Amino acid sequence: MRPRSVFGTSLAVVAALGLTACGGGGDAGASKTVRVTLANHVWTENIKQALPEFEKQTGLKVEVTQLGEDQLSDQYNVKLNAGSSDIDVMMYRPLQEGKLFARNTYLADLAAQVASNKNWDFGDFQPGPVKATTHEGKPVGIPIITEQEVLYYRKDLLDKAGLSAPPKTLDELKAAAAKIKAADPGVAGFVARTGKSPAVTQFSSFLYSFGGDFVDGSGKAAVNSEAAKQAYAFYGGLIKDSGPANVSTDMGWPEAMAIFTQGKAAFYTEANSLYKNATDPAKSKISDQVGFAPFPAGPAGSKPYNIPSWALGINSGSENTDNAWKFIEWATGKEQTLAQQKSGVPGARTSVWANPEGTSTFPKDLVEAISASTEAGVGHDRPLVVKVAEAREIVGQPLVDAITGKDAAAAADTANATFQKFLDDEAK
Repeated sequence: MRPRSVFGTSLAVVAALGLTACGGGGDAGASKTVRVTLANHVWTENIKQALPEFEKQTGLKVEVTQLGEDQLSDQYNVKLNAGSSDIDVMMYRPLQEGKLFARNTYLADLAAQVASNKNWDFGDFQPGPVKATTHEGKPVGIPIITEQEVLYYRKDLLDKAGLSAPPKTLDELKAAAAKIKAADPGVAGFVARTGKSPAVTQFSSFLYSFGGDFVDGSGKAAVNSEAAKQAYAFYGGLIKDSGPANVSTDMGWPEAMAIFTQGKAAFYTEANSLYKNATDPAKSKISDQVGFAPFPAGPAGSKPYNIPSWALGINSGSENTDNAWKFIEWATGKEQTLAQQKSGVPGARTSVWANPEGTSTFPKDLVEAISASTEAGVGHDRPLVVKVAEAREIVGQPLVDAITGKDAAAAADTANATFQKFLDDEAK
């Protein structure tokens, strides 16, 4: 079979291939060595320390290959494209590569596995992350690390402004941000990502809370819906009117976080996974004044993203799928998920958030914000496409235009036409 490029596959061809079933009748002559490819991450370091326990319990040996994100993508590009069988378990990014991997049948269908052990309890996983690791109704990955968008805020600045509680709605956020900046022009009322690609993920919660999405129910581009136009205008206007003076339009999270932690902004919407940057005295001048709240509600309610940033899947080319599943079952079980969360890695299981032991290392108000986010959270924070980076550039342009005072509605119309062409090309 001629190799297929991971980043240039024709979806019209691969969509017809379906998913590859995992396991079933067992692996003839299966190896006792499970080959696991993992990303550089705190989760990986934790699991490596616990491996002797798994190996003792099962009699299996785990061989770990650990790589940076770019190296990981390169490795998958070469090996999965070639149909290699020397990867059994793969750590992957569901929202970055998940659709591509599933459609190319690189990920095995795990439907039988997730239903096989009641004690492992697949129903314990949060709906948003599960949806993001499902393809055509079948699970192809198990979420291991989650993120939600929450509101970071300065307690002291709220007190100074006479605000008794953080804003519960986006309208309240806009009013509070304007009030704080008016009182002290040297302090921004609000800060967030502004670069057209990095801002897309954090803008997504605004989009959903206004009632929009990147595509509609029929899969057509929807970034010029009335809800989307309102969301673009709101996000851009909030930064333009209440953001930092002379704000740049190329900020990612490090730049936005720096403004907040240097005491130069009152409100900041961002992923909860970055919270220690704000609460660590070694990194933040305002560490003792940081509070957290649920993402404020828009016209459609509070609908922040609740996503799996990483998941585990089984290479459909593996000849050791039964033992690969034993590793995943253990690594994503309740015990290991609880241990990971206690070390600061947010888990995808509902039970760990309901367990006081699982939330003991997180700020109390952050736990409450996360709990609220998981109830109505949306399982994606970017367009669910194969060429994610290109799509983000397209749908992020109206954000930049809105921040710089241009017509957000006109920019959304232009972006929608470009995005629809992009979707049509991907579907060929």
